[in-house]
Amino acid sequence: MELHKITSLTMQTHNTNRVNVFVDGSFRLSLGLAQVVDEGLKVGLELDEARLMELQQKSVFGKYYQRALEYALARPHSEREVRDYLRRKTLPIAKRVRDQNGNYKTIEKSGMDAELIQPIIEKLQKGKYLDDARFAEFWVENRNLKKGVSARKLRQELLKKGVANEIIEKVLAVSERTDADEIQKIIAKKRAKYDDKKLVAHLVQRGFDYATALRSVTDSAAPDDWSVPETDSQN
Repeated sequence: MELHKITSLTMQTHNTNRVNVFVDGSFRLSLGLAQVVDEGLKVGLELDEARLMELQQKSVFGKYYQRALEYALARPHSEREVRDYLRRKTLPIAKRVRDQNGNYKTIEKSGMDAELIQPIIEKLQKGKYLDDARFAEFWVENRNLKKGVSARKLRQELLKKGVANEIIEKVLAVSERTDADEIQKIIAKKRAKYDDKKLVAHLVQRGFDYATALRSVTDSAAPDDWSVPETDSQN
């Protein structure tokens, strides 16, 4: 059985979390720093071709897992959002390259293997980087804090993002946000811009039911005339 020797391990210039692995004097693959440690790789270690192919597969997994992790950490995301992100990575990529004569040509680079999506999702969940319940809590407590938003609209947004209805209902049930408070935020912001009819229509568009919108607008309206009625005075 032919063995190959690791001759160098070097940090990548543009990504210090990944390590270039040179085998028999030539670049063979790259791995995440944690992967290098976990796999026990070091200069001088001898590996057979089957082991190198296994490391190559882990290299691809590690690269896309790192991208998914960065996406998940940028802000809380639902599982569906991360899945959609990874599905986009499976699409082929057209790239323009220049040959030795200085002429440009377009080449198509294959995307990520779709079979990697589920293992990446599971690893993110295991590491607590992906959790639909925590995402729903974040969304409900941070969505349009100053502008106001109805519970109905929050529910619709979370369903669109793939969050299970039972999770949504649990989160909304314990949230301190109420439609009564949220509707007043919108009225305060839009009162000067809209007349009563348009303001009610705007509130309905924001997810509030018509009766609640009409009552809230009516209750918040200022009296048309604040003048004091004239009275007879006798000296």
